[in-house]
Amino acid sequence: MSGLAHHVDADLRPDPGRVIAKLFLPGEELPQLRSRAGAIVARVLALPEDEVVALTEEMLADFSSRHLRYREGLLHNASMIKSHIPRKAKLSVERRLLLGACFTAEYSVEGAALCNPSAVLHPDQSGTVTGQVRAAVSLRAIGEGHISTIGFASALVGPGAAWAFEPRSKPLLGGTSSLASWRREHLRAVLDDQGKVDELSHTILAELPDQFSGLDLQAALAAAQPDLLGRQGVQATVELLRQLVASAYEVSFPDDIELSQQTLMPSAAEESNGMEDARFVRFVGDDGSVEYRATYTAYDGKRIAPRLLTSPDLRAFAAHRLAGPAARNKGMAMFPRLVGGLHLSLCRSDGESTSLATSPDGFVWGKPQLLAGPTTSWEVLQVGNCGPPIETEHGWLVLTHGVGPMRAYAIGAFLLDLDDPSKVVKRLDRPLLTTRADEREGYVPNVVYSCGGIVHDGRVWIPYGIGDARISVAWADVDELVDAMSFAG
Repeated sequence: MSGLAHHVDADLRPDPGRVIAKLFLPGEELPQLRSRAGAIVARVLALPEDEVVALTEEMLADFSSRHLRYREGLLHNASMIKSHIPRKAKLSVERRLLLGACFTAEYSVEGAALCNPSAVLHPDQSGTVTGQVRAAVSLRAIGEGHISTIGFASALVGPGAAWAFEPRSKPLLGGTSSLASWRREHLRAVLDDQGKVDELSHTILAELPDQFSGLDLQAALAAAQPDLLGRQGVQATVELLRQLVASAYEVSFPDDIELSQQTLMPSAAEESNGMEDARFVRFVGDDGSVEYRATYTAYDGKRIAPRLLTSPDLRAFAAHRLAGPAARNKGMAMFPRLVGGLHLSLCRSDGESTSLATSPDGFVWGKPQLLAGPTTSWEVLQVGNCGPPIETEHGWLVLTHGVGPMRAYAIGAFLLDLDDPSKVVKRLDRPLLTTRADEREGYVPNVVYSCGGIVHDGRVWIPYGIGDARISVAWADVDELVDAMSFAG
């Protein structure tokens, strides 16, 4: 421990009672992917109506308080298997609800762990007192199968050296999803990353408008020459185009629920095994407009894909794939404003060093420039960021993570020049935070890790994950932290 960091009595622990009712298709969990839906539907249709009514009443009594819009969710899931229901069958509402329940399962989003928080200024500052702000804190929630989702909490910061998490509300809601549009050049950059700008994709891109939807893609594919579509290997390109375009989506939440009730669940194939380590930033445009942005890592069980969330208010979100040479590994973290007319981001494209990348639009990122590699014993394996750079009068304050012997994680810091962030001005020679004696155990031992801090009233506040299992909070005086840094040689 550096002596610069101070801990407060504030923590979050996983709550297995925070559950989502999600679609469950029996048989899909098996290697052969054999659906049992037809047989299950037949059994439910064969049940006597009085038994169906009794089962449904009992089910609604047991589960309605655990889920928002529970009946609507069951009816939606029942519609997912309507192809197995005879067309002439007339089903009561109770039987449709029971059918939906047979294809629904509760998923405990925090059943395994809760970690890697990221803090930004909350859009709602009502009820705060002088010297106090409300922070919105994103959370990596890990459930069954090590699948990560993005949850939220809020905290009151100040007055003084005070941090208090506000109570988290239940039930949770997964939001309403819909497909999002694409820009043609953005898709071209993603295809280029995949090495798939072949003759077919080149032809399809030429036919698409500058801004297009999935329907536009389908029309362009339908209009393609049969000779081109019949070439060897082309179907792989068609499938990739469809999958990529379908991976962009929007999620919205109703105004009458709390931020802590919102849960972002995997909605695209490339994030089917998790949405990991969101790094949120409150981005302020040159015109004063505010947008919340977060980079996160999508994982499909084999590959990772850097992705971006954008939101005007933390109620509605759009999710897109990132592209370009800098967007090829975990841990991108965006700056909170344009610098020199460009979007800037920290990245770890080589897997072990911190670099700086630029983008004209925030979606397609150029070749990264090295800022800092592993140099000290506590970061001998790798070094990366612990969230977006924080603007201070001294420069851009960057919280870092280092990985040393025994894969032990620590949190450090360095300072970038305010006008030219490609220059490292100062660097902390020792860790700011390491695992304390009571923080070594966890889902992943010997880890302290943050996805983003916040500065308020001269203090940098660092919510951090412990052992990928639970969350605590520390702070450091910004002036003292910068004074303790050595000038970069």
